[in-house]
Amino acid sequence: MTYTLITANRNYSSWSLRPWLLMKALGIAFEDRIEPFTTHDNYDAFRAFSPNGQVPCLIDGDRAIWDSLGITVYLAERHPGVWPTDEAARAWAYSAVAEMHGGFGALRNDCTMNVGVRVKPRTPSAALERNVARIAELWAEGLDRFGGPWLAGADFSAVDAFYAPVAFRVRTYGLDVGAAGQRWVDHVIAHPAMQQWEAAALAETWREASHEAELIAAGEIVADYRKAG
Repeated sequence: MTYTLITANRNYSSWSLRPWLLMKALGIAFEDRIEPFTTHDNYDAFRAFSPNGQVPCLIDGDRAIWDSLGITVYLAERHPGVWPTDEAARAWAYSAVAEMHGGFGALRNDCTMNVGVRVKPRTPSAALERNVARIAELWAEGLDRFGGPWLAGADFSAVDAFYAPVAFRVRTYGLDVGAAGQRWVDHVIAHPAMQQWEAAALAETWREASHEAELIAAGEIVADYRKAG
């Protein structure tokens, strides 16, 4: 039976990108189902398919597996390549994924994901500066310790999928993640699956008001490559 992965808008949905990219990169087949954000709060509508009223949600037969980390753990029990094979790299990847999943609140709030635009950001808060500095440090550590070109070694793994939405944010807002971090950003954005996600994002014509308001609050929009509605 083929999985069904339910995600939301390609421009906005950073949490959706994680398992989508992971499954694409590892060649795990799935039916791609999009349930777009239509309002700021989609809880009631999304509860029809997702127990927590959010995306992403993976459907495997009569099972619903929700949350990007829950989906990743579930897939790792069934498919090779989700985590690095090297024990030290795997331990580092576990911690880096957990840090991304539970942290970086200022980055999430101040630099909302929008794939198709470029923004001159407002003066960053101290919290955002700390988040960006920590990401630069973390990426440089992984690339140095495990040899790259991916964050935990020679092969793409879950840690790359979890930080992929940050790569789009780095490009959108021109964030400084250091030379090593920028090389990884360029590398992951060039991945065919990321290119596929970006092409879909640029083709989207729908806009959701609260997400657009967050974008305007983040800074001055200097380019918008999205297809007009």
